[in-house]
Amino acid sequence: MLVWERPEPPERPAPAPLSRERIVRAAIRLADANGLDAVSLRKVAAALDVGPMRLYGYIATKEELLDLMLDAVHAEIRPVGGNWREVLRSLAETTRRTAHQHEWLADLLGGRPQLGPNTLAGGEAVLAAMDGVDLDTVVPAVAAVNAYVVGAVRREITEQRAERSSGMDKRQWQTTYGPYLERTFATGRFPALATVVRDGPHLDADETFLAGLEFLLDGIEARISN
Repeated sequence: MLVWERPEPPERPAPAPLSRERIVRAAIRLADANGLDAVSLRKVAAALDVGPMRLYGYIATKEELLDLMLDAVHAEIRPVGGNWREVLRSLAETTRRTAHQHEWLADLLGGRPQLGPNTLAGGEAVLAAMDGVDLDTVVPAVAAVNAYVVGAVRREITEQRAERSSGMDKRQWQTTYGPYLERTFATGRFPALATVVRDGPHLDADETFLAGLEFLLDGIEARISN
């Protein structure tokens, strides 16, 4: 029986009350602080000041714990809007915002299908907003938005981690590697790249994400209008 349908053990008020919700919240706090490597049933039990064996009555494996964590943060992803375009934009923006609040989420997005109640509620909201659009368009359109968000979020989180690891922010990186690029572009071997770097728009992460999202939504709208 899947964890979503398996009943919890009866409450035990002493020495420390437990529930799946308390276990999941403790795991999320650990992951928010130190990433998914900080999460194990043993470490979560220690954070709750209980023995590891007590957790097995509620959660059988670490994979179940990760599924529950992922669904718990999906409660923060609530796509809303008055039409399909607004709802898909809201889905993308709230997913991205949630991933930046819970950086470990980027490591789990795009994995196997999630079947938790919060995840299903978000999917229902998106599909309900696209009622009236033929399913041959709905399915790949929603998949395209999800794929765009997963790719963008993972790139942003990876860049943030690399920045922290290197100790260099964007300005320091440009100062370090800018002269090399100028020398390379001066050879004339990469004229298109040189033009983009020197004359192209220099968008920040928010602007880049929203611009790409609008391109994608424009394409979906064109398909629906045909």
